[in-house]
Amino acid sequence: MAKRFQHILPLFSTILLLVVTAGESGSYSKTIPFQGYQPEKLTHLHFYFHDVISGDKPTAIRVIMPPVTNSTAVSSFGVVVIADNLLTEGPDPRSKEIGRAQGMYASTDMNILSFTMVFNLVFTEGEFNGSTVSMYGRNPIFSKVREFPIIGGTGAFRFARGYAQPLTYSLSGLDAVVEYNVFISH
Repeated sequence: MAKRFQHILPLFSTILLLVVTAGESGSYSKTIPFQGYQPEKLTHLHFYFHDVISGDKPTAIRVIMPPVTNSTAVSSFGVVVIADNLLTEGPDPRSKEIGRAQGMYASTDMNILSFTMVFNLVFTEGEFNGSTVSMYGRNPIFSKVREFPIIGGTGAFRFARGYAQPLTYSLSGLDAVVEYNVFISH
C-alpha cells in the first residue's frame, strides 16, 4: 500500500507548492487612475501631406524595388518607401508648415495599387507642437473613400484613437499632395 502512495506524494507536494506560491505572489497588474488624465475630447485636424519622390530634394525614398513581373506590374507589389513628408495648412508646399509625416509605406496588394501606411504625424506648430499621432492601415490610393485608424499618440494625443481620411488633392508624376481629415479621440 505504501508503494501506491509513493507516486501520489510528489504530485501532492507539487500542487501544495503551487497553491502556496500563488497565494503569496502579487498580481501581475494593477489598475490605478492615470495621473494627469483629462476627460476625453474629439479633435479634428485638417492638413495637406506632401509626398515628394522626384527632384533634387525628395521627402520619400524607395528603399526596395522588387523585379517587375506580370503579377506585380499593376500593383508595384513589394515596393517599400521611407518618408519624412511635409505637413502644411494648405495645399501649396509654401503654406505654413505644421509638422512632418515620418514613417513608411509599402505596396502590399498584388491586384491593385494599395499601400500599408505606418506613420507618425509629428506636429511642430500651434497648440499641438511636440505631440505626435500614430497611423497604421491600408490605403488603396485610387479609391474615392479611404480610411485608416489612428492607433496612438504622445503629448496632447496620449491615449489617442480615431481615424484618418486621405483624399488625393493633386498628382504630378509620382509626387502627390494628399488632403487629410483626421478625427482623434484623446
